[in-house]
Amino acid sequence: MTKQLWKGHYDVTWAEVEMLIEILVNKIKKTGIEFDRIATISRGGLVPARLIADHFDTKKIIVNPKKISKKTLFVDDIYDSGSTFHKIFSLVQTPENFLYATLIARKDMKYPKSLTYAKKTQGREYVVFPWDRFEFKRTKTNIKD
Repeated sequence: MTKQLWKGHYDVTWAEVEMLIEILVNKIKKTGIEFDRIATISRGGLVPARLIADHFDTKKIIVNPKKISKKTLFVDDIYDSGSTFHKIFSLVQTPENFLYATLIARKDMKYPKSLTYAKKTQGREYVVFPWDRFEFKRTKTNIKD
């Protein structure tokens, strides 16, 4: 498998994360989809899921679910290649009650109907969230600045 060569990187600040969460929460509310739980995967989705759960006063966050059978909001930090979405969507038993929410979506992608996002990337830059900083410093070998 060939590793993706990214064209530069974009550092997301904590202030921007908070702004994106607000935008995403408003978009989630506008869908009219009611959910009774939030699901996410570790590691990238953990922080956004917690912040969104706080907005909706939801205590139940399921990490790395094996199946998704209830009215579920799935939260991740970025919709990139779509591979995480497809893996998660294969676990969904009631698609009409499913919403996949991300802070950022990769520009020029075909988006699934159940996806909602706060912002699109500008291009093929590697997106570095505050919770990714140390990993990025350690592994930025595929970045062409």
